[in-house]
Amino acid sequence: MKLKPLFLSVGLAFMINSAATAAETPKLEFPQPSPSCTLKQRVGLTDVEVTYSRPGKKDREIFGTVVPYDKVWRTGANAATKLVFSTPVKLNGNEVPAGTYALMTIPGKEEWTVIINKNTDQWGSYKYDEKQDLVRFKVKPVELAKSVDAFTIEFNDIRDESSNLNLTWDKTSVPIKLEVSYVEKLMADIDKVMSSDDAKKPYFQAAAFYFNHGGDLAKASKWVDQAIAEREAFYIVHLKAQILAKQGEKKEALAAAKRSSELAEKANDGAYIRLNDELIKKLQ
Repeated sequence: MKLKPLFLSVGLAFMINSAATAAETPKLEFPQPSPSCTLKQRVGLTDVEVTYSRPGKKDREIFGTVVPYDKVWRTGANAATKLVFSTPVKLNGNEVPAGTYALMTIPGKEEWTVIINKNTDQWGSYKYDEKQDLVRFKVKPVELAKSVDAFTIEFNDIRDESSNLNLTWDKTSVPIKLEVSYVEKLMADIDKVMSSDDAKKPYFQAAAFYFNHGGDLAKASKWVDQAIAEREAFYIVHLKAQILAKQGEKKEALAAAKRSSELAEKANDGAYIRLNDELIKKLQ
């Protein structure tokens, strides 16, 4: 019985040493040969998300060797590249509903086939099923002067209603035209807001959107006048001048442009002074 405390002490020491050893043992984590990447981009009012892995060139010949020609490629490494669209889009003119898709490609020397596949749970392209294709289309690759080491997917030339989605690796880039449509829906939403009982309305933004996207100029003119009544800023008055000019009201447009220029001079805004000077020259 007298030995019991000794056994307890030895047992407790063993447990403490074991816990200390476990705490000191590091969790091994190695760099991924093809690190994963998630890319998010808003185009217009559409959220686009791309999830893919980025293999490196590593002094290898890529297309035709590492990535064979005329065979389905996962378009990256590891799991197949995934695309998510929050609204319907067009890819090179092809309708694609909102949703999640796998992006596959068939590289070729002269042209690539881009595939939007409905099966998003794929490792590589080993279980690729053509019957799950939503759309297929051809794209001409662009030869680059300088080699890109890591496979890259990126958005370029981003505009309100479009962007280029570029697939780039080594000296090859494949541009995919992404188009979104939001003008009609946003105009309808603007009309609802502007006809509502809300005390504060986005008069300037609504007028600018209608002017820039072929909306009703009578509405745009009314809204910009209300914006000016709230605040006579040079950029708001300049929009008024542009709307009047587009309506063919040259005299009134000229007066608005001159007033905008006066306000821009007080604000020391050279950009709007130049814009008004250009508009005045066109109107005279």
